[in-house]
Amino acid sequence: MKKNRGKLLIILATFLLAGYFLYPTFRSYQIDQKLAKLSGADSLTYLQDNEKTIKDVRSKRIKLGLDLQGGMRVVLEVNIVKMLEELGKNKDDQFFAIMAQVQQEAQTSDEKIVKIFQRKFDEHGVRMSKYYGSLRETNDEIVKKLGDESDKAVDRAMEIVRNRVDQYGVSEPSIQKQGGRRIIVELPGVSKESEVRQLLQGTALLEFKLMKDADIIYKTMQAIDTYLANAGFVDSSKSARDTTTAKKPANAMAALQKSDSGKTSTADMTPEQAAKAHPFLTLVRPNQQGTGDAYVSENDRSRVDRILARPDVQRLIPSDMAFYYKSKPDFISDGVKYFGLLGLKKTPELTGSVVVDARATIDPNFNQPIVTMEMNNEGARDWARITGANVNKRMAIVLDNSIFSAPNIRSKITGGRSQIEGMENIEEARLLEIILKAGALPAPVDIMEQRSVGPSLGEDSIKAGTYSFLYALLLTVVFMAVYYRTSGLVADIGLLVNVTFIFAFLAAFHGTLTLPGIAGIVLSMGMAVDTNVLISERIREELATHKTLNATLDNGYSKAFSAIIDTHITTFASGVVLFQFGSGPVQGFALTLMMGVAANLFTGIVVSRVIFDFMTERGAKTINFG
Repeated sequence: MKKNRGKLLIILATFLLAGYFLYPTFRSYQIDQKLAKLSGADSLTYLQDNEKTIKDVRSKRIKLGLDLQGGMRVVLEVNIVKMLEELGKNKDDQFFAIMAQVQQEAQTSDEKIVKIFQRKFDEHGVRMSKYYGSLRETNDEIVKKLGDESDKAVDRAMEIVRNRVDQYGVSEPSIQKQGGRRIIVELPGVSKESEVRQLLQGTALLEFKLMKDADIIYKTMQAIDTYLANAGFVDSSKSARDTTTAKKPANAMAALQKSDSGKTSTADMTPEQAAKAHPFLTLVRPNQQGTGDAYVSENDRSRVDRILARPDVQRLIPSDMAFYYKSKPDFISDGVKYFGLLGLKKTPELTGSVVVDARATIDPNFNQPIVTMEMNNEGARDWARITGANVNKRMAIVLDNSIFSAPNIRSKITGGRSQIEGMENIEEARLLEIILKAGALPAPVDIMEQRSVGPSLGEDSIKAGTYSFLYALLLTVVFMAVYYRTSGLVADIGLLVNVTFIFAFLAAFHGTLTLPGIAGIVLSMGMAVDTNVLISERIREELATHKTLNATLDNGYSKAFSAIIDTHITTFASGVVLFQFGSGPVQGFALTLMMGVAANLFTGIVVSRVIFDFMTERGAKTINFG
């Protein structure tokens, strides 16, 4: 084997590389099998202990496309108009009118938002410096800055979406920018639509807000209720009022009875009379313990929102206070969910910008899922100061304008560590961890299109496609062994090596295996057979001239070489063209075809020849070529 020592080293190195690239796929399969057997805290512990390994192997394993494992396709659009609106200052009715026109035109135009933005301001004869930048800046200068901010917002949103998806653990996400403000996200193997919407759309605006004193909250509610009653307010909504709340106005106002003394009791009123006498407090149920909490049924939330949004009602609410709902219902009565409504300070004491790490875990004291947060040095100092100055007050943890929890501050918190409660399960806690760690989106994103993609050909068709590959491989192996005998067995070894190398190529180049890709593998198997047929037939012709076995092998390979090279080069060139100008399924087919061609040249010319040389050096005088 001295003359083949170089080839043997190349073959050995190639096998080692193939094993290196295929190992993550094997390891990922083992991890998935392990996780399938675990649940709850055990699953979380395993994920935390092996987080780095899991992330590494999943990023390097062979990926499956949407057509093989299903998944979701989501089209996101970065809301540049909303971002520009939030960047404005000194906003008035004229500003909002212009922004409404920009929004309306942007929905039907592919023109850049900032161009539409500039045109609308010019049409109204309004200088942008009134709302943006400094008074000395021209409209063109401001538009240039806003244009840069818009471009950065889309790129930043794409980066954050990618980070969130990567941490979520999707096998082979496809994230592409489309046009100036759209992002297309394909998530193979994902089926939980609600999780995906929260993952992609959640802005991750985390704020820590102090709760106002209970007396202020309840007096504000009482003022709103009295004002609406005196104004003769009648809810014109056609949807049915929550009768559970309406039937018990006295209970709903238990916390307010002290301030309502001397008035006619509402205990004996009909629902209609109660709604007229207390139009707000029949919708909002204050906590009887006087903690500052109030409860709103899911049926009445839209009514309460409409009331609180009224300009005349807004004037009754303290300027530094706003009402927020809890993200989860506090209780369920008669099948109706009731959400907590809390009055919080508008200005946050601290924001999520100081959070440097987050981790989902189980609270050992209450056996409930929580997310622990770690703050940077500046945040830790501010957090210690804030909590120290507000002991025995409630601090609401608000994410995207929803309250996750509002615990009492028992003592000064040092070290910059805190936690979020209120998650139903560890999966939800893990999702929140991902969003916090990936960062906040620079602008809101809207889901323009969402499709749950089941396997495109159906599960039965996928099995048929897989079986077609296995059957093709089996029939080819049997045919070559029966027809070409010993040389056929050598060809079969080369064929199996060829298929192994194709999958190794897929893993190495982070390719995605699809149904068209399987078709490309089957076609490359046919070419591998064709290569071995050409070689075997040429050798059979040489055997008929009664040459020595070594001379026969040399001449056979030499004469078949030109035909093999020609067919493989032309096929590879066709694959390059298909991959370059095709898309989706066509690219999947072209990718595996090109990989198969490259692997086939190596196995057909090098591997099989080394096997034949090994046989002759071991003393074989004849080899059966059928």
